[in-house]
Amino acid sequence: MTLDGTNTWVLREPGAERSIVVDPGPLDDAHLDGVAEAAGQVDHVLLTHHHLDHTEAARDFAERMGCGVRALDPELCWRAEPVTDGEVVDVAGLRAEVLTTPGHTADSISLLVADDRALLTGDMVLGRGTTVIAHPDGDLRPYFASIARMRALVSEGRVDTLWPAHGPVLPDAAGVLDYYVVHRRERLAQVESALTRLGRSPADLPPDVAEDDTLPRQVVEVVYQDVDESLWGAAEWSVRAQLAYLATR
Repeated sequence: MTLDGTNTWVLREPGAERSIVVDPGPLDDAHLDGVAEAAGQVDHVLLTHHHLDHTEAARDFAERMGCGVRALDPELCWRAEPVTDGEVVDVAGLRAEVLTTPGHTADSISLLVADDRALLTGDMVLGRGTTVIAHPDGDLRPYFASIARMRALVSEGRVDTLWPAHGPVLPDAAGVLDYYVVHRRERLAQVESALTRLGRSPADLPPDVAEDDTLPRQVVEVVYQDVDESLWGAAEWSVRAQLAYLATR
């Protein structure tokens, strides 16, 4: 689920001694020792969202480095205030603009590093494949809006490259974001087709369809019939998010 593991980003202006550390990751001593050595003096630990593979080590690492933890969700913060949309975190000339980009989770943020024309995406965009939108925290309506917001930065010439929280750097931001939309629309079309086979219609879905005890599983068995059944449980949470979107579209 984490591809090569969780990417911890150290953001620092060339030649500066102070840095920002994004998503310290799990409690892995060797990893954290390496991050501490690379980061030097850390002014802020920033979290892109609440999932444990990004946040588990945050407080311990911040205490070790003598700084606070900041995130959109106040519950994740420690000795520091939550970040806000449009805020620019400036550390020794390194400027990272906070963008709220919900969809993968309600508290997902991205960071625009304008000098590098790069967008650090957390789990909203992955280095390989596409991200998971799992009900109830994952929500397709804000997801599409967030992808559109990211794509607008590319169209404005402000972003060329995506820095994901899993997998490699993506140099073709426009192509990746366009693919994300196409892929998600195709998956929604597959879910709609499955509903038709099951004698249902998106127009007839109740608003609480994502909580239905049987329909999401039935859709999984149609759409994911060529996928190993061991993955159907995870697929079902994605289908629940898709059904919720279709019911309120």
